[in-house]
Amino acid sequence: MPAIERLAAATRDKPLFSPDDVTVIFVLGGPGAGKGTQCAKLVADFGFKHLSAGDLLREEQDRPGSEFGEMIKSYIKEGTIVPMEVTVQLLENAMRHTIDTDNKKLFLIDGFPRKLDQAHAFEHSVVPSKFTLFFDCPEDVMQERLLKRGETSGRADDNMESIKKRFRTFVETSMPVVDEFETQGKVVKVSATKGPDEVYAETKEKLKERGLEPIKLTFVQN
Repeated sequence: MPAIERLAAATRDKPLFSPDDVTVIFVLGGPGAGKGTQCAKLVADFGFKHLSAGDLLREEQDRPGSEFGEMIKSYIKEGTIVPMEVTVQLLENAMRHTIDTDNKKLFLIDGFPRKLDQAHAFEHSVVPSKFTLFFDCPEDVMQERLLKRGETSGRADDNMESIKKRFRTFVETSMPVVDEFETQGKVVKVSATKGPDEVYAETKEKLKERGLEPIKLTFVQN
């Protein structure tokens, strides 16, 4: 993935892409709501490129010579939000790379925006989103899932202290994003308490209601 060279998005006065040409769906939900699992299924059926803001940040923090690495590491450890200029630029870089190499223009952006100013900055400088897919899940269910994942994930933030900070951050900063987009009719809400397959069946139906159809695979017989 291309490294950050300059924070170009922060200085742009209009979106880089048109929503008529590039489709972005934000995927939000509390930590442990199952966003990654559902995104993988959507990629397979609908042909999206899945971009995880968290994964991009973790890659950047480990990239040798990154001027943002230590800063990102500190924010992630504390369960707080990395400055939006860095996250927006990482997402833009990843989108440019995908469009240039694969000519793919359908994006699921997972775990972003985590604050209203991030949402406004991304839509102002990169591209307005089509809608936000919100996986709604109670805190006790998410906590159980994360602690179980932490047994094998090796992630520094899959422990009780970090989990509680992440829950608090999500409620205080990310839910206002969902609330604002909901007033614009730009939220698709899915209950994420059931098993992954049941959650996906509901997700798939709601995307089809919004005019997104699964890709049809054709097999050529020799």
